[in-house]
Amino acid sequence: MSIHYISTDFLSLEKVREIIIEEKELRLSQESKMLITASREYLVDRLKRNQDPVYGINTGFGSLCDVKISSSHLAELQENLVKSHACGTGEPVERSIVKLMLLLKIQSLSYGHSGVRLETVERLINMYNAHMLPVVYEQGSLGASGDLAPLAHLSLPLIGEGEVYFGGSRKNTNEALEEMGWSRLTLREKEGLALLNGTQFMSAHGIHSLLQAHKLCFLADVVSAVSLDAFYCNLSPFDPLVHEIRPHSGQIKTAERIRNLLNGSLIATKEKVNVQDPYSFRCIPQVHGATRDTLAFAEKVIITEINSVTDNPLIFPEEDKIISGGNFHGQPLALVLDYLGIALAELGNISERRTYQLISGTRGLPAFLVKDPGLNSGFMITQYAAASIVSQNKQYATPASVDSIVSSNGQEDHVSMGANAATKLLKITTNLYNILAIELFNASQALHFREPEKTSPGLQAFVEKFRELVPVLEKDEIMYKHIHTACNFLMGLELEALEKINEVKIKNQHHEL
Repeated sequence: MSIHYISTDFLSLEKVREIIIEEKELRLSQESKMLITASREYLVDRLKRNQDPVYGINTGFGSLCDVKISSSHLAELQENLVKSHACGTGEPVERSIVKLMLLLKIQSLSYGHSGVRLETVERLINMYNAHMLPVVYEQGSLGASGDLAPLAHLSLPLIGEGEVYFGGSRKNTNEALEEMGWSRLTLREKEGLALLNGTQFMSAHGIHSLLQAHKLCFLADVVSAVSLDAFYCNLSPFDPLVHEIRPHSGQIKTAERIRNLLNGSLIATKEKVNVQDPYSFRCIPQVHGATRDTLAFAEKVIITEINSVTDNPLIFPEEDKIISGGNFHGQPLALVLDYLGIALAELGNISERRTYQLISGTRGLPAFLVKDPGLNSGFMITQYAAASIVSQNKQYATPASVDSIVSSNGQEDHVSMGANAATKLLKITTNLYNILAIELFNASQALHFREPEKTSPGLQAFVEKFRELVPVLEKDEIMYKHIHTACNFLMGLELEALEKINEVKIKNQHHEL
């Protein structure tokens, strides 16, 4: 089993992806152990020599921050916090995202500014390695003061409460602890607050969505390239000269990718009678490229966040300071999660327009891409389905970050709503797979009517593998099964495989070209 050592080394998106894909176990580096231990020892010593109120350590929380708590109740204070803040509602969060939450919480605590005990961090690591994943719910966080409700659910198993996914089923935590031979922990000073204050719910959703977004951007290029040939489009809009004089990096990269994907296509090089193509084809570099640039910006912010300490108050042993601040506020994440959601929704928006054009009965294609239109409705309603999903994505793309509701009796009077931005983004990414699947379903059918003319070798291999699962239709069939299969096909493709299309090698979870 390969191991990833938690340390102060920069945690990149590629490193996170590697940890996930290779299912690496976590360990604390000696550096992290020293930082955690030094922070804890400083906190204990500070409380012994100074009884002044320190927020959340010997005081109440939120608007109760002025209520002093006696030293005999400090452990009870922390456990009460975790229990009372576990107010999650809605659907359970995907297990893969919960596992990311654990990883990111461990990373944040490891920097030695949170004052938690080493055994508390090691229990989180043991849970991660044993695939004991807390049941966390989608709704309940305001994205400020940390992701309090979801992180409370993440922390409940430490004290023997809540539920976990373990051993292939969902069960009470105590049952899982007994199976592992573990005892519940008793939280000490500051620990409950350190566990709950943080942006790991938003960050985990952000990391998950970034990984999906990189793949979706590539898929959008590949699927649109099939559509370009299927609709008999010109290659001139992808000429490097066009993009060198408007040098947005995403635009340049997209145009280059489309040229590479269509390299060797007999259809693409054929002289066309149509002078210009609709914007949804001609402006692929400009639209897809803008999304790609948005993704780069979002990645910069989210990666900065997961390499940060978002706890409160923060402990600085060397400076002999405990400082109450606002690093838990999710505004940086809220804005970029909204921005990324808008950008991905636009990939779906332009994809649906290409689908609309493909079924329009122009460019030598039959109406609705079927023989005997009229007797057969063909692909008519696939466009309806895509339009419906696109419309829903527009609704999901309405920014959450422009909203704020006062909470905690006015103490927390501005919140980011970044958690809502995070869960909406997840829905947008799922929807986008379906939209692109519908476009590919239509483009594959349209390309059939161009035979014996061929697209590029790489795209031809891609389409042929797709057709093994989703055949060319000769007459009306029940369509939802084909759409679902098309979506699963796209979801099953690996990013590395997409990058090798020009080598005519596409690796699927179940198939290999």
